[in-house]
Amino acid sequence: MKIRLVPQSDGQPSVAVRTPQGWLPLRPLLTRRERLASPELESAAQGVLPFLQIHKTQGEAIQALIAAASPDDYLPDPPSLLPVQPRAFRDFMLYEQHYINAARGMAQRFLPEKVKMLELYEKVFKKPHAKLLPKPIWYKKPIYYMGSHINFYTDGDKVPWPAYTNALDYELELGVIVAHPIFNASPDEAREAIGGFVIINDFSARDVQLPEMGSGFGPVKSKNFANAMSSVVVTADELFPRVDALAVRVIVNGETWGEGSTAGMQFSLGEMVAYASLGEHVVPGEVMATGTIPGCSGVETGHWLSHGDEITLEIEGIGHLVNVLE
Repeated sequence: MKIRLVPQSDGQPSVAVRTPQGWLPLRPLLTRRERLASPELESAAQGVLPFLQIHKTQGEAIQALIAAASPDDYLPDPPSLLPVQPRAFRDFMLYEQHYINAARGMAQRFLPEKVKMLELYEKVFKKPHAKLLPKPIWYKKPIYYMGSHINFYTDGDKVPWPAYTNALDYELELGVIVAHPIFNASPDEAREAIGGFVIINDFSARDVQLPEMGSGFGPVKSKNFANAMSSVVVTADELFPRVDALAVRVIVNGETWGEGSTAGMQFSLGEMVAYASLGEHVVPGEVMATGTIPGCSGVETGHWLSHGDEITLEIEGIGHLVNVLE
């Protein structure tokens, strides 16, 4: 099921459900269909997170409410709102091929004197140089960094270009919204805690990232200035059956800059979220991302952003996320 927040005349948003007739806001519908109302549905109509928490147990009630709608209840194309303000943001790196591609691209852009040696090694040994591979721990544990949960944008928003970078990059990632609290969870328990899926754009200042990562600490100013999240959320039950085979695409100014698939994760999404809960509480409203899907960042393909660019990220089954760089 696809859901999103839509503005209402009273200033408070409503959750809207996607149907063949359009987007159906639930708050006004409950007001006009009081006999179908319940405390659970009223809560779910007010926010994406409450909806994700109850939609499995209240599925029949939600369908009955949808069935009671009239043609005038639908919205054809509502404005975009950020679906949730993340309680925390953890960004993983689940794709080995992205790491290799990005390491090669960083060398080409910022360490050109190393490129010939790397190319010669690959030509002779028919495999990437060890310098292009993740560290051994990456193969054992789903590593992530803690990003800023504050500077989040959504579909249609303009994203400011930080004054301190000349190498701004996009990164297409699959994101999950945690709907239930977990602590020291098993992969199966962690999977059940995932409430929905979104598209994430993890913007990166690559010229700042290189020295930050070389410092021995993680990324800071190279990452935390902006992330974007799709306004549309897809419930976990709808997308999980094919989550490892979703087609993705990056379009900049109408031109396709990258295509790929969600296939090839080193760890499952359940393992990813379970690792986040190891020894710490993961709470509803946290957002976690898979890391860049291979071929879907500029550092991999040699495409670099400019001021005024319009970036469209697409993931099959979710939709799109569009932003313009100021």
